[in-house]
Amino acid sequence: MIRQLIVSYVLLVAVALAAFTVPVAFTLTAQLRGDTEQSVRREATTMALLLGHGDPASRAALDRMTEAYAAETPGRADVLPASGATVSTHWGGESLQVTAPARRDGRVVGAVRITYPTKELTKRLWRIWGFRAFLAFGVLAVAAGIGAVVARRLTRPLRQLNDMASRFSDGDLTARSPVTGPHETQTLARTLNQAGERLDTLIASQRIFVADASHQLRTPLTALRLSLDNIADGVDDDVVREDVEQATAEVVRMSRLVNGLLVLARAEAKVTAAEPLPLADIVRERLSVWRPAADERGVTIALGGSDADGRPLVLASPGHLDQVLDNVLSNALEVSPDGGTITVRIETRGDEVVLSLLDEGPGMSDAEKSRAFDRFWRGQGLTGRSGSGLGLAVVRQLLSDDGGSVALRDAPGGRTGLCVEIRLRAAAQRAGG
Repeated sequence: MIRQLIVSYVLLVAVALAAFTVPVAFTLTAQLRGDTEQSVRREATTMALLLGHGDPASRAALDRMTEAYAAETPGRADVLPASGATVSTHWGGESLQVTAPARRDGRVVGAVRITYPTKELTKRLWRIWGFRAFLAFGVLAVAAGIGAVVARRLTRPLRQLNDMASRFSDGDLTARSPVTGPHETQTLARTLNQAGERLDTLIASQRIFVADASHQLRTPLTALRLSLDNIADGVDDDVVREDVEQATAEVVRMSRLVNGLLVLARAEAKVTAAEPLPLADIVRERLSVWRPAADERGVTIALGGSDADGRPLVLASPGHLDQVLDNVLSNALEVSPDGGTITVRIETRGDEVVLSLLDEGPGMSDAEKSRAFDRFWRGQGLTGRSGSGLGLAVVRQLLSDDGGSVALRDAPGGRTGLCVEIRLRAAAQRAGG
């Protein structure tokens, strides 16, 4: 926008300069040419009068006048016979020719032709046009400088509003814009600031609700599970024990569902801002947490990739990557056969860091991939445990909040399995890192 304002301002000044300077230059050019032509014609007419008298005194005066004209001016005067006595004014490439007829008793007896070089006149005209062109470029340069200052001043409130909107998109709900500039931008700034305050209040209320809901829902479910466990310990009837175990399984599934919904609610609230985080360190930490569960079934978790040993920084909200990795690793372990391998790779591609997780499970059809991120949709695992159907929905929401993405792909090389490809924004590396 600043560039457009500067260009518009410079074009306006250029049009004004052209409207006032060019006509003046043309007027001066025409005036100089007219004065030169009039002077030469006057000299030719005077000489023609002397030629027309025909007496010796006039002839002698004509000779002296032509000699003086040749000596004092760059021009030359020639006496022509009656056959060349045609009245004419001709501007050639480098000279002006004026022919004046000499008459005696009503008859044309000859003519005087003056040839006047226009080289000096041309130089003078070029100086006139060159000076005005130089002046015009100088004025345009000054106008561009003034236009840049004015444009930046006019767009400063808009840049401040854009900065506020960018901080909002990064999760900083405390961002406010100064109320400056024209009346329209001041009104817009006040409106956005009020909207920001209301949004901050609503998010704060949602945080309180999520915290209260987490406590109010988890506590009775935990108490119910403990009660069912106590009942199961004191029951000898196999039928009753089976019913209690079934009820306990449902309570466990409900607890996982509540936890998933609370995580998804926090993700949708987007209450934190993205910041540079060391991806490889977070991945190694989460893998160390999940390896004991994998070892129980003989599943190997391998970490590789070009940046597995480096420290690539990615932009993510604190805690988001931990939840993403936990959900993805949980799903991979769920579908992996005993003795299988889960391969995790970290690679930098341009301004993105790609985290891929490949399992050796049954994979997914195209129809299943299209539904995998839907809430409450559950795939077929191999361990017999069933999830809440919210894991991948939470993953996509968390990554989307941080400007990343997730996709499901078939295992390469025609092998069975599923590859979860996570793309994260790369952050600038710290100095000395």
